[in-house]
Parts: sequence; structure tokens; C-alpha cells
Amino acid sequence: MAQLASYYVPGLYVEDHSIDVPLDWRGLEPALLAMGMTMRVGAFPAEIPGAPESIKLFYRVVCAPEHVNDDLPLLVFFQGGPGGACPRPLSPTSDGWIAEAVKHYRVVLPDQRGTGRSSRVSGQTMAELARRAQASGADPARTQADYLKRFLAPSIVRDFEYLRLTQFGGKPWTTLGQSYGGFITLAYLSSYPTGIAASFTCGGIPHVPASAAEVYEHTFPRMAAKTRQYYERYPGDVERVAAVADIVAACDVALPDGSPLTVERLQLLGSDFGMKPSFERMHWLFDTAFEQGDGTVGSEPALSDGFLMGVLDRTTTRTNPLYWTLQELIYADGTCAPIRWAAAVEKGKRAEFDADARPLMFTGEACFPWMFEDMPELRPFADAVGLLMEDIEFDPVYNPVRLAQNEVPLHAAVYFDDMYVDSGLQLDTLSRVGNAHPWVTNEFEHDGLHGDRVFRHLYEEARDAGHLHGRTR
Repeated sequence: MAQLASYYVPGLYVEDHSIDVPLDWRGLEPALLAMGMTMRVGAFPAEIPGAPESIKLFYRVVCAPEHVNDDLPLLVFFQGGPGGACPRPLSPTSDGWIAEAVKHYRVVLPDQRGTGRSSRVSGQTMAELARRAQASGADPARTQADYLKRFLAPSIVRDFEYLRLTQFGGKPWTTLGQSYGGFITLAYLSSYPTGIAASFTCGGIPHVPASAAEVYEHTFPRMAAKTRQYYERYPGDVERVAAVADIVAACDVALPDGSPLTVERLQLLGSDFGMKPSFERMHWLFDTAFEQGDGTVGSEPALSDGFLMGVLDRTTTRTNPLYWTLQELIYADGTCAPIRWAAAVEKGKRAEFDADARPLMFTGEACFPWMFEDMPELRPFADAVGLLMEDIEFDPVYNPVRLAQNEVPLHAAVYFDDMYVDSGLQLDTLSRVGNAHPWVTNEFEHDGLHGDRVFRHLYEEARDAGHLHGRTR
């Protein structure tokens, strides 16, 4: 392995590694590349001007200190997102599932391509790629769009399969997918099921066939329901939130990074409503919204610096700009209809989400065109995303026939009240996946895995069913 460093954090032994993977996997297969065969099969993909041929895939391997020299089975974690890097654990309990996992596995934590330390994609990356494209006579926006297509699930699973084959001796590993990591799981099972011994997913089964429009038809009512639950919990916040929204609508308010605070951006705060304790976090944010006096509604119409910083912190994606950039593109599967800002279209059908409606309704995990104009970290992606929203050709993601014939044990936590990934759509997909075992619960929100109970439940359920025989300690 290309080991960069080894060290300890409290309760964990950690190794850092990095390997090279192709930027463009089209025409290549991980198994053949692992044997040194670099010839592409089929039509050679069009060159992406100014883009590198290979990128870095960074990953960590962690285990309990007492198991450093033990031959443990592997558990690879597929992070949520899109655009999310793997957790940086402070201890086994800082991300609850890790404490249980390291009792049984050596845990592999890869940063998906474009995130963390894996050849990160940022506004700087986009600006440099545009400069190189322009210098070569190519269209900068088209070049950026084609480059971004290389950071979706089909490329990610090929990275991981190549990693398994070249760095872990080709041993099948167990996968754990959180949120978008569940999308990665089904993509992996569609392409390389022999590489997986067993799979766990948490709040992350996509609907197959994929449709962004269908997703938002189901999730906007959940966003409205979550907002109503918040106001029922804290009825005084109806007036307080409305007062803030009225100030923002009437005045030119800027966030600390200079970007405008609009009512639409204020609505983005609802992206947190699928987690616990999101209502309390929202309540205390608005508690200190006003600058004057004791902060009572009706004071001088000035918003506090602390509130503005809180809004920025909770709505910026400087640390993971691919989150909003790829948000709707994760539903593009092969030849498909153009996505055309599905969330914005659905929001436009629902008057209760208008910026001037009161009580103000909050949106959830939904991106909108204005974000790529107002948010400095997303402006370099704007032209490319505009093109991608009209594209109809993407790499195939899911293979329904292979999923129906799946033999890999798949244990899935389906959160009944999940705001982001509709439970009904998850169960519909799972009904058509072989050897799938859903666990439906309303005890947890979308972030249930980060506690200490969800993974333990899934693990024990799979173990007691005999689905992990010979695959764990």
C-alpha cells in the first residue's frame, strides 16, 4: 500500500494511504487495470481538455489498537453526500458506528474522488480547468461539465473496486453506506457484486429507476411537515422567523463572506431538519437574531453579527462544494430526460414555499439556480451546472436485472420519517432487490448511524441470520 503515515488517535490506530486512479474510467475495468492492462475497450472517450489523466484517491485504515496485528475482515465506509469526505474520528465514539465496527473489522475510510484529500474539486479547480480549456480553444463550460460527470457514482465504485483489488488482495469486503453511500452501494452491487461479502445501508436506498422530479414530489411535503413540527415545538418562533424574513426582504443584508442574505437562503436552514436535534439548533440560532436591546421581536431592525455568521456556517458549502453541485445529478442514470432544476420546479408548484409566504416554510435538501449566482463558492460551477441540467447522456448507474438477482446480503435501515430519502421509495426499490432485508424504524432521523445503536442493530441482525458467517471475527 502507498502508506503516507501511521499514528494513533485516542482508541484507534490509523494509517493514511493514497493511490492513483484514472480520472475517466470509460472503457477501463478495475480488474484489468489492476493487472496492468491500460488499453481502453470500445469507443475512446473524448478528451477533457486540461484535465489530468489520473487523480489521487486518499483513504484511511483504522482499527482498535489491540487488533493492529490481527488479520481482520474489512469494512469499507461509503460516506454520504454527494461531496462528503469520510469522517475524521476523534475517538471510536466520536462517530458512534466506528466503536462497534472496530470490534469486528479493520475499517477502510476512503475520501470519495473530489472530496477531502482525494484530488479535491473546488472553485479553484473549476477556474483553473476553465483557463486551460480556453487556452486550448475548447469551451470552458462544456469542459467543466464533462469533468464533473467523472465524479458521480459509476466512477466512485470503480475507484473502490480497484482499491480492493490492488491494495487489499482482492478479498471481498463488507460495505456500510450512509445516505448517498447507499446509492453507491446499489451502484456497486450493480457492477461488481463479487467484491462484496455483505452490505449495510442507512437511510440511503435510491429509487430505481431514478428520477429527481419524483424524489422532490415526495420530499417537499416532508419539508413542509418538518417546518410545521418545528413551529409546533417552538410557537414563538413563527413570529421571530417571520420578522427576520421581513427584514431580509426589505433590506440589503450581507453575510460575513459578502454574499447576499435573501429569504430563499434563509429557507435553506431547513436542510438540517432531517437530523436531531435540529429543531433546537434552529430555535437557538433565531434566539439571538436581533442586535438591539434584549433581542425581542420588534426591536430596531438590525440582525446580529452572530446570527449572520450562524446562517453562513449552516448554509455555506465551501468545505464540500460538490454537495450542491452534484445534488440533482446523482439521479441521472444513463440516457435520461434532462433534470432541469427539479427541486426549483417542484417548489414553484407549492405556494406555501414562496419567499413572501408566512409563516415562512423551510426547504430541505434541495438546490436552486440562484445558489450558483449568490454563493461565492458555487459561482465557478454555474455555467457547467447549467449545461449538466440539460444533458441527457450520463454513465449508467444501476442494473435492475442484476439487482433483482442479487445474492449479497443487504441489510438496510429505512427511517420511516426520513426527510431526505423517502421511505416509501426506499421500500419499493428494496422489494425488487434480491436478498434485501429492510429494517423500518421511526426511532431515528437520517443521521441515526452517527449514534451507537443503528450499526449495532444491523450487524447483530445480519450475524444472527447467518449472513456474516466467516466474514467477521
